[in-house]
Amino acid sequence: MKLSCLPVSLFGENPPLEDWARMAQELGFDGFDLSVLQLRNRSPQFAHALPVVMVTAYPDFTHPDAGQRARELANFSQDIALAAQVGASYLRITAGQAHPGGSDVGWVVDAFGKAMAVAKESGVTLVYENHSKPGVWQYSDFSHPTEIFLQIAKATGIAINFDTANTLVYGDDPLPVLRAVLNQVVTVHVADTAQRGKIERVVIGTGVAPIPQIFALLQAHGFDGWLCIEEASGTGRDGFERAAHYVRETWKKAHDT
Repeated sequence: MKLSCLPVSLFGENPPLEDWARMAQELGFDGFDLSVLQLRNRSPQFAHALPVVMVTAYPDFTHPDAGQRARELANFSQDIALAAQVGASYLRITAGQAHPGGSDVGWVVDAFGKAMAVAKESGVTLVYENHSKPGVWQYSDFSHPTEIFLQIAKATGIAINFDTANTLVYGDDPLPVLRAVLNQVVTVHVADTAQRGKIERVVIGTGVAPIPQIFALLQAHGFDGWLCIEEASGTGRDGFERAAHYVRETWKKAHDT
């Protein structure tokens, strides 16, 4: 099991990238993740002993304005270049927001195809997430209802970054969704929420996400990719330490059983 972490709790503090890289090493992670929000307007050159595993981005390929969709693709191409510059293996891609008035699945499929071609040339693997809503968006993700997420995943054949909490946030059961895309899952965002039907980030392992069952299903399928903790509890270093301990122990128990 290879363990990484996305430091969502640190986004507001915006510490130097070297500080996060050093903390990740001290916590015993095998690698660490970054958001494009941490990279934009900063030099991607910084000292780090661990590999950058995944960079998360937030493209909006469902905007009703065609010009804006084109700009989103151009901006995402720059995100691909940033991910390649820091040596990341993976770049998280999103479908876009559920804009009022509706959007077209075809827009997403078309944009994903173009983005995948650019990423292939850069040596970066794009991973599509069963996403919910980041703070930088006005609306929730277009990928819900779950049928839309599955439709896009099947139509594009894109690699999947499965989030353990986001499907639950929409009120759906994560396990059937995971089963439907198991053959495409290459990375996992280990996340948690305090209650079903709402984003309420807590320390990993203290919420309602069925993480043990998800781990068991992944192991039964032979998953050997990265587990990337999405630490968003806002509880400081203690939250990172508790999350890392929980994930390691839960993965081990799932393997032993």
